[in-house]
Amino acid sequence: MTVADCLFCRIVAGEIPATVVAETERTLAFRDIAPKAPTHVLVIPKEHYADVATLAVGDFALAGEVLATVADVAAAEGLDGTGFRVIFNTGASVGQTVFHAHAHVLGGVDMDGDLTG
Repeated sequence: MTVADCLFCRIVAGEIPATVVAETERTLAFRDIAPKAPTHVLVIPKEHYADVATLAVGDFALAGEVLATVADVAAAEGLDGTGFRVIFNTGASVGQTVFHAHAHVLGGVDMDGDLTG
């Protein structure tokens, strides 16, 4: 399922360019256009789910694939040895601005506060 006006669905469809860092059959990882850390990569399911809670209920296996891609991105970016943060925002009141499930993978800096903006 895709949503015609969803930014991330349009990236998956190739309608909007993104700097892709990893891709599987069902996930896509690309650099955030407004990074909050030296490494800031978004990992999304290619299928549209509004948020991580909907994804977890709708396709538990795909949720696991998203997390596996997070781990692969962290390793490829050299963060697996130094540490990284993974953030899922669910709902506008906590900062979700694109309503397509996505994980923020952040690293490369000492993180002692909120970096997701």
